[in-house]
Amino acid sequence: MPIFRRISELVNFKMIKRYFVLVAGLFFMGLGVDLITKSNLGTSPIASVSYVLSLIFPLTFGVTTFLVSFLFILIQILILKTDFPKEQYLQVLVGPIFGFFIDFGMKIFSFVDSKFYSQEIILLLLGCILLALGIHLEVIANVIINPGEGLVKTIANKTKKEFGNIKIMFDCTLVLTAIVISLFAFRSINGLGEGTIISAILVGHITKIIRNISQNFNIGKLLVN
Repeated sequence: MPIFRRISELVNFKMIKRYFVLVAGLFFMGLGVDLITKSNLGTSPIASVSYVLSLIFPLTFGVTTFLVSFLFILIQILILKTDFPKEQYLQVLVGPIFGFFIDFGMKIFSFVDSKFYSQEIILLLLGCILLALGIHLEVIANVIINPGEGLVKTIANKTKKEFGNIKIMFDCTLVLTAIVISLFAFRSINGLGEGTIISAILVGHITKIIRNISQNFNIGKLLVN
């Protein structure tokens, strides 16, 4: 009918679907970070600084995640200046949404209390799977870059280095920063552990597996087209 055709012309339904996929990705990423943190083996590298800050200040994990994300955006703007893409200012929305899902997930998993190392490993693995799924959804949505990934991409483009290499250096920098902050505040390392290293290694590999499954069954095209 003409009226529905007119509505479809005015509203970009494909773009709306992509934003829904992005929000779903942020939701799963938040749950993944929560489970990794709940494992008591150390939080993920991307959340390391924000988690340690949440242990120091009377702020929730989600709020400190938003504040750190905002810092990542400011650094991108300082590096790119007038070349910073206008559409990427929407990254400002990603931070609070991601932070909200982290706090929401912490409430969902408030009953989780691992007493044995085997339970901690299971929580860590489940967290890595959810985090990898969220990252994959964020990638196929292809609308707004997560502030952390956006900063890595900005540095990679400016230095003309491979994204993967810069990502590794970026994660290491975050973990080292979190360690320094923790030592300064507690005189011990809190919130970080073997789970931090394991998640850094596993999430990338699991993301590749999910991507291959998605490509084989055309799941990505069904979600965003």
